[in-house]
Amino acid sequence: MFDALTDKFNGIFRSLSGRGRITEANVSDAMREVRKALLEADVNYHVVKQFTKDCLEAAKGAEVIKSLHPGQVMVKIVHDELVRLMGPVDTRIYFVSPGPTVVMLAGLQGSGKTTTAAKLGKYLISKGRKPLMIADDLQRPAAIDQLITLGEQLNIPVYSDRIKDAVKVARDGIKFAKSNGHDVVVLDTAGRLHIDEEMMSEIADVAKAVTPQQIYLVCDAMTGQDAVNSAKEFNERLELDGVILTKLDGDARGGAALSVKAVTGKPIKFIGVGEKLDKLEEFHPDRMASRILGMGDVVTLVEKAQEQFDADEAAKMQAKMAKGTFGFDDFLKQMDAVRKMGGMASMLKLLPGVGSQLKDLQVDERELDQMKGIVHSMTTEERQDPDIIDSSRRRRIARGCGRDVQDVASLIKTFRRSRDMMKSLSGGGMGGLKSMLSGKMDLFGAMAGGRVPKVKQRSKRKRVPRRKGGKKRR
Repeated sequence: MFDALTDKFNGIFRSLSGRGRITEANVSDAMREVRKALLEADVNYHVVKQFTKDCLEAAKGAEVIKSLHPGQVMVKIVHDELVRLMGPVDTRIYFVSPGPTVVMLAGLQGSGKTTTAAKLGKYLISKGRKPLMIADDLQRPAAIDQLITLGEQLNIPVYSDRIKDAVKVARDGIKFAKSNGHDVVVLDTAGRLHIDEEMMSEIADVAKAVTPQQIYLVCDAMTGQDAVNSAKEFNERLELDGVILTKLDGDARGGAALSVKAVTGKPIKFIGVGEKLDKLEEFHPDRMASRILGMGDVVTLVEKAQEQFDADEAAKMQAKMAKGTFGFDDFLKQMDAVRKMGGMASMLKLLPGVGSQLKDLQVDERELDQMKGIVHSMTTEERQDPDIIDSSRRRRIARGCGRDVQDVASLIKTFRRSRDMMKSLSGGGMGGLKSMLSGKMDLFGAMAGGRVPKVKQRSKRKRVPRRKGGKKRR
């Protein structure tokens, strides 16, 4: 997500931090590079022009030139301006009483409305609601069947009718919701081109007939300025309440996310960050700004962890780590929880200062399954106490899972080292943390197939003085 833009920003700020003294000309040069980076990211030209102007004014007001850490001050200024550019955003859906609350989705063809409707339905369930989805996309072949299939996966009912009257289907669907106790309706409409006047008139008629409480435009983030232009067109016809950006996980530039609020005046409410139905996140400008600048997103990481880890279970796990009794059964529980959170790579990228080092990290899910296969070939006693696994046990485990003995030995060795490191982290404070960052924490490497790059450290060898004539003293 925004990898190209993040790399450029990091390079710009490093150039400022590397200077012992900074001038106004240096700041202007840095903002020129920021402007170039934003334009390459397909951010709207007028947005870029105003953004860099605001940053320069803020930099002069903050007296960056007199600061002891001008690079850090500039990072904060750009961060604050990014937050202001993309916000403020209220991600809450306001529910009416009596219901149902109608949430209508509109957008161009291929923007991902139907999948987003299902994701939104799952999100509403997590908020304690009882949603109904209405299949009102009567233009695209198999759109109704797709939504019904997604509804079955999520156990969310779908109202559908094979007639060609979108207004009637929407009205009848809302009546069905009222009579069956559904407090929220997610209305999936047909995709259209903004230049297609007939289709635009149809969706305007649907909105007029059902008076939805919320109208969200679903935009494909990878289309850049096209997404922003379509948002502008739709807003003139529908009076949007917000935008949902899809496929943001595949957008390395970020032009749509940085432009849409400034151009349309409508906030981004949600972002789609993956194909799975749980990959819909509330949009927070401050968190997104931190991600763009490579500062991580600890708040989102904590929220994801809270969703997957029970507090009591976490306390028990921490106690086991402190005692050094963390076993392979515990390891499997952690692995499954990490997978539900989006995988190890996506988790690590949310940590400050870590994401840039792991941008090329590739995690093969099949390797994780193979690791589980090795663990499942162990006896209960072996999983609880891996230290008893000797050479004969390793050979038996390898035969049971169809892997080489070396693979079994490597996993056990990595696990033991990781367990010892967890124990030191539990009671070692910053010392344990430094050891982890130096590359001694190999659990991440095991889960990622051993391809996590180590953090390079400077050599601590003493400098050997040279004799006259240029030769080193022995």
